[in-house]
Amino acid sequence: MIASRLVTSQVWLITGSQSMYGPDILDQVADQSRQIAEMLDGSAEIPVEVRWLPVVTDSDQIARVLSEANASDECIGVIAWMHTFSPAKMWIRGLKSLSKPLLHLHTQFGVELPWDSIDMNFMNLNQAAHGDREFGYIQSRLSTSRKTIAGHISDPRTRLRIGWWVRAALGVAALSTLKLVRFGDNMRGVAVTEGDKVEAEAHFGASVDSYGVNDLVEVVERVRQADIDKLVREYEHTYRVDPELLPGGNRHASLRHGAQIELGLRKFLVDGGFHAFTTNFEDLGGLRQLPGLAVQRLMADGYGFGGEGDWKTALMLRTVKVMAEGLPGGTSFMEDYTYDLTPGHERILGAHMLEVCPSIAADTPTLEVHPLSIGDRDDPVRLRFTAAPADAVIIGISDMGSRFRLVANEVRVVEPSAELPNLPVACAVWEPMPTWSTSTEAWLMAGAPHHTVLTTAIGTEVVDDFAMMTDTELLVIDETTTVRGFQHELKWNDVYHHVAAGL
Repeated sequence: MIASRLVTSQVWLITGSQSMYGPDILDQVADQSRQIAEMLDGSAEIPVEVRWLPVVTDSDQIARVLSEANASDECIGVIAWMHTFSPAKMWIRGLKSLSKPLLHLHTQFGVELPWDSIDMNFMNLNQAAHGDREFGYIQSRLSTSRKTIAGHISDPRTRLRIGWWVRAALGVAALSTLKLVRFGDNMRGVAVTEGDKVEAEAHFGASVDSYGVNDLVEVVERVRQADIDKLVREYEHTYRVDPELLPGGNRHASLRHGAQIELGLRKFLVDGGFHAFTTNFEDLGGLRQLPGLAVQRLMADGYGFGGEGDWKTALMLRTVKVMAEGLPGGTSFMEDYTYDLTPGHERILGAHMLEVCPSIAADTPTLEVHPLSIGDRDDPVRLRFTAAPADAVIIGISDMGSRFRLVANEVRVVEPSAELPNLPVACAVWEPMPTWSTSTEAWLMAGAPHHTVLTTAIGTEVVDDFAMMTDTELLVIDETTTVRGFQHELKWNDVYHHVAAGL
C-alpha cells in the first residue's frame, strides 16, 4: 500500500546555469549534473527516483519546469543546484509559483581541486560556491521555504540527509490527499482530541469525514465465514496464540469476532479510499468488541489511527508511516500512561487500551483475550508485547486555535525494569531527553497531547523537514533543552505566528 507510492514518486534535479558560457561549458554542465542525478538515484539512502531535468538558463525555462513540477503527480519535490552562476532574477517567477517542497543542494561535481591544472575554464565550470550563494540570496529575499544541504554527494551523511528530506516530502504528498474516516465522534469532554477539521484540510490537504459506526457494522456483518477461517489461520501462523483462542478453545468465538471486525474494517477503508481512521469506545453501535487486533494489524500495514476520535494523531501516524517506509524500526499510536520515578532512572510507561502497533515489538506478539472495563462489549482480542529498545522520537500534534503545533521529544526506548505479567496490553517504556523532569515540564508548557506517535524508524530532522514544508510550528525537546530556553521559544513562536498570520 505504501511501497507503491515509493516506486512511483520522483524528485527532480534542476540545475541552473546561463547561456553566456557557451555551448561547450553548458554541455559539460549537463553531463555532470546528469551524473549527479544518476549517483543520487542509485543511492540506497534515497527511497524514490531522482529524475534529471535539462539545464535551465533563462526565466522562461525555469518558470516552465517548476510549473511542470507543480502539475506532476509523480514529482514530490525539487532539488535545485547552481552548477555555475545562474543570475537569480531569472528564478523569481518560478520560485514564487513553486508549490512543491524545495531542496537547495550546495555541492560541486568534484571533491578535490586539481591544483596544478586549474585555469579559468575550470573556474567558470566549477563555481557552485559562487552560483549557489546567488541562489541562496534570492530564496531568502523571496522568503522561499526550502531545505539547504551543503556537502558532496559522495559523503554518506549528505546522501542520508537528502534521503530524510525526500521522506518528509513523501509524507507531505501523502497527507495532501489523505482521506480519514471517523467512526463516531471524539470522546466526550476531552479537549485535546478536538480540532478544526476545515483548517486541517486547508493547511495539510487531508480530508476528515465522519461515518456512523453502524455503517461499518453493516460491512462487518457481510463478511463471509470462509474469509474468517482463512484469516484465523493467518493469525495462527503469525503470532503466538493463546490456546483458549484456538479452534476448539473456549474463547475461539472471540477470535473469530475479532477477525470479522478486521475484515470488515479493512474492506470499508479500501473501498472508501481511506488511509487513516479513528474509533471511540463510547460509540460502538452493533460491534461485538472494541476493535483491538484489527486496529493493530491495520497500523502494521501503514494505516493511521487515533483512539477516542483523535483524528489529528491518526493523520500524523499515517504521515510518519509513509515517511518511514522501508526503514528499520517501527511506528505506533501511543499514549503516556504512568511513570517510574525512581531517582536517576525515571521512565515513562506508554500503552493504550488495546491499540499499539506491532511494528515496534521486540518479539513475536502473543494473541490474547482479556476483559475490558470500558465500552460495554465482549472482551476484545489483542496483540500483547513490549517495544524493542531503540532511539525514538515521540511526536504530538495539537490545535492551538490559531495554528497547529507539533512537539517532538527525543527518547530512548528501553526494556521494562521488570516483567509485566498482569498488564494485558502492549506497551513501551522510554527514557525522555534530556531528563524526565525537563522533558515533561516542556511538554506540558507546550500544551502537547497525551496521544502521540512513537517512531523508532525516523529521526527529528525528518520531522523538522516536514514541519518546514507544511509551515507548521515545531518545538523539539532533546538533550540540549532547558526549561528556561523552552519558555523563551514558546514566547518567540507566539509572536512570530501571530505576526505571520497577519501578513
